[in-house]
Amino acid sequence: MPSWTGAAPRGLLDILLVASLALAVLALLAACSPLTLLNGAVPDAASRATPDVAYGPLPRQRLDIYAPPDADRAPVVVFFYGGSWRSGDRADYRFAGDALASRGIVAVIADYRLYPEARYPTFLQDAAQVVAWTQQHIGGYGGDPGRVFVAGHSAGGYIAAMLALDPRWLRGAGTAPGTLAGWIGLAGPYDFLPIVARDVRPVFQFPDTPADSQPIRHVSAAAPPGLLLTGAADTTVDPQRNSASLARALRTAGACARLVEYPGLGHKLLVGALARPLRWRAPVLDDLSAFVAASPVPTLSTLPQTDGCD
Repeated sequence: MPSWTGAAPRGLLDILLVASLALAVLALLAACSPLTLLNGAVPDAASRATPDVAYGPLPRQRLDIYAPPDADRAPVVVFFYGGSWRSGDRADYRFAGDALASRGIVAVIADYRLYPEARYPTFLQDAAQVVAWTQQHIGGYGGDPGRVFVAGHSAGGYIAAMLALDPRWLRGAGTAPGTLAGWIGLAGPYDFLPIVARDVRPVFQFPDTPADSQPIRHVSAAAPPGLLLTGAADTTVDPQRNSASLARALRTAGACARLVEYPGLGHKLLVGALARPLRWRAPVLDDLSAFVAASPVPTLSTLPQTDGCD
């Protein structure tokens, strides 16, 4: 038997540390700066970070790149954060960049113009510029320009969906949805007319919001493969009206659309689960990285088989 000397054994200390940290993260996730906590907690193995790269001439047109140290033609995920199109900063999502890099993925995390500086569709035009820049330059950072995915959480999920489904935006930036390897939406709003949230109304020119501002209006068989992730306990963005309905519409149209709904997971924890202290809550990073790594699309036990991806 191991001796007890008044100090906990190393293994027990590790367990207690991880458990305490996870509980602290959960307790603080609803606080004012939860992303700062995730960025500082139990980091993954170091990625090769390249901060503050300009993709356009304006102050908000900047991006950060997180690459595996030995990246060589690795798949690429361009990630857009949420914040009701009114708030957000790429530096807050270092945990997401590190998480993706730890799975062999080059991550591009970009800022884009926000309300009141910008309204729909300005942030889509910025995001399209990010994708075009990535396709042109990511080879110099170890990424494969032919395997670029767009992804996002919440408002960023909306942006990813619009880039993938509505060809106007990428064409306007000199590229096209057909050049994307796929797209991933984490609890994105894809069908939210009429707009109920007062803080979102001016972003979309309420009451004159264009009907074609909704991703659900751009469903077609030509859509790139999609992975829609959502939490069953999300009370911010209705999982059934948004992720489930869009996945169903895409499959009906003949496109590949995979839906994963995580029991008991809420809106913020869905993206928070990318960070190491919260991965025990749901295999979000596992499902996302498997979707990206597979060619052309993955077969995962956690995903439905009737998804149009055969």
